[in-house]
Amino acid sequence: MRPVEAAETGAAAAELGAFLRSRRGRLTPEDVGLIDYGERRRVPGLRREELAQLAGVSVGYYTRLEQGVSTNASDTVLDAIARALRLNDDERTHLHRLAQQKSKPRRRRRPERLRPEVARMVGALHDAPALVLGRRLDVLAWNRMAHALLAGHLDPESPERPADRPNWVRLFFLDPHVRDLFVDWQRKARNTVADLRVIAGRYPDDAELAELVGELTMKSDEFATLWSAHPVQRCAHHTQTYRHPTVGDLTLADELLEFPDDDGQRLVIFHAEPGSPSEAGLKLLGTGVASGNPRVPGRTGQGAARTDT
Repeated sequence: MRPVEAAETGAAAAELGAFLRSRRGRLTPEDVGLIDYGERRRVPGLRREELAQLAGVSVGYYTRLEQGVSTNASDTVLDAIARALRLNDDERTHLHRLAQQKSKPRRRRRPERLRPEVARMVGALHDAPALVLGRRLDVLAWNRMAHALLAGHLDPESPERPADRPNWVRLFFLDPHVRDLFVDWQRKARNTVADLRVIAGRYPDDAELAELVGELTMKSDEFATLWSAHPVQRCAHHTQTYRHPTVGDLTLADELLEFPDDDGQRLVIFHAEPGSPSEAGLKLLGTGVASGNPRVPGRTGQGAARTDT
């Protein structure tokens, strides 16, 4: 094995071990039906021998897997470990991906391209904010409503220039304007990092993705703390309350729809409950967009209650 391949294999094994330790650490003997005799435990969570017993594998084998020495676990063994760790579906899929990663040097990919048909579809959605996220969560396109809702302080044409495309995770953690939008920023932060963890497991050889994680780890202590906890959850839909600077509080649901033929690209559409103050606020935002002035005088400080659902 060449040195580069060995390094990549070691990195993948280390990622697998860190994930297993994080999930073992969140369980107690009581959680899994084991008797706790009250003795002082040197580490939080289950011991390796307890987890191995629950999974039906030898302690030595599980230890080697967690230490990155063994990298050829079968699907049956991985499923047994997933059951013992009480993993959900997203975490189980992530475990299998980590365990099955091959030694492939990281490589730079060509800038993502958005199909013209998708761009036209997003632009045709006039009444609802909509955007397309790439596989690294770069904003590949947004309509005028999404731009006004999420990032009115940025150049609306920036997604059209690959070198200038906003990255959602970078904006979320490093841009104070975007941070201030979210009433429950902490919950959204965890969900964002959990989604990025899933993506990193799906594209382990993506050099730009690795650089993004490295940059955010260096620049944001909050990101670094969340990343080290290994949250794993694929984003599909949410309800968030936004503190918009011109139209006030908006409680909006969003739906993420993946394009099966476009390598991880996803459409995000936002909408409000019919008849709600948030729907009125969204229409007010749309009025400003239609007039060419998204910063219209609004009902700042009014509207939906500042609680996430």
